[in-house]
Amino acid sequence: MGRAPQDTGASIWTYLLLAATFLLGAFPLYWMFVIATSTDEALAKLPPAVVPSNQFLINLDEVFSLQDVYFAASLVNSVIVSTVVTASVLFFCSLAGFAFAKLRFKGSNALMLFVILTLTVPNQLGVVALYIVMGKLGWNGTLLAVIAPGLVSAFGVFYMRQFIVNSVPDELVESARVDGATTMRIYASIVLPALRPALAVLGLLTFVATWNDFQWPLITLGGSDFPTSMVAVSDLASGNYVIYRRVLAGAFVATIPLLVMLFVGGRQIVRGIMEGAVKS
Repeated sequence: MGRAPQDTGASIWTYLLLAATFLLGAFPLYWMFVIATSTDEALAKLPPAVVPSNQFLINLDEVFSLQDVYFAASLVNSVIVSTVVTASVLFFCSLAGFAFAKLRFKGSNALMLFVILTLTVPNQLGVVALYIVMGKLGWNGTLLAVIAPGLVSAFGVFYMRQFIVNSVPDELVESARVDGATTMRIYASIVLPALRPALAVLGLLTFVATWNDFQWPLITLGGSDFPTSMVAVSDLASGNYVIYRRVLAGAFVATIPLLVMLFVGGRQIVRGIMEGAVKS
């Protein structure tokens, strides 16, 4: 009591609680891998097996060889969609956040309020209108229909704006203007370097959310030759008889890129969140 958290040593109960939390969180992924390596006979046994078998490559070969699922193409499509959307969100949201935070123009507060209010509208309410718009453009059934709606996010604009307000002093921007720097030069040379932790957080969150998106890709890409990974996993689970070892083998492979991203960028997420919390 009264001491800073970093000065307080962790007890054995702290480590036990962290270990139990990790095991509970990792168990679904482990169970997915166990089923993905099993046979149909092993799944019918009671109690079920809790140790991985040696059928993973066989199940994976069945998943990739299915003619009507396009699983290999779906992984490539998900990489393309997630990468393009993430890059676009980082650029446009940081640019808009800079404008709302440091530029003075009429209606900026009203526009920012409108951006925030859009966060309260469920995505499901705009699905029909979005499908009609994409149909008018002739994009339904193509990756453009999945990429275009996610090029900018209201949360990204709000997050960038708040981070810039707290991390970039007005005096620094004004001194750059006195030295003759243009708005884009200020954005590139002053704002972007200060935004690196926040960009890492927003980029990882955007990539994971785009990769895991299911509803809109299913609506606009369902039945086409250009599915994303989540749509392809849904196709594996369709039909009167579901072969769960195939479904979970495909789901496990589709989860690997997310695990890699979180493993590589997890430290940046914590750093960005903590830095923003300290500055705010």
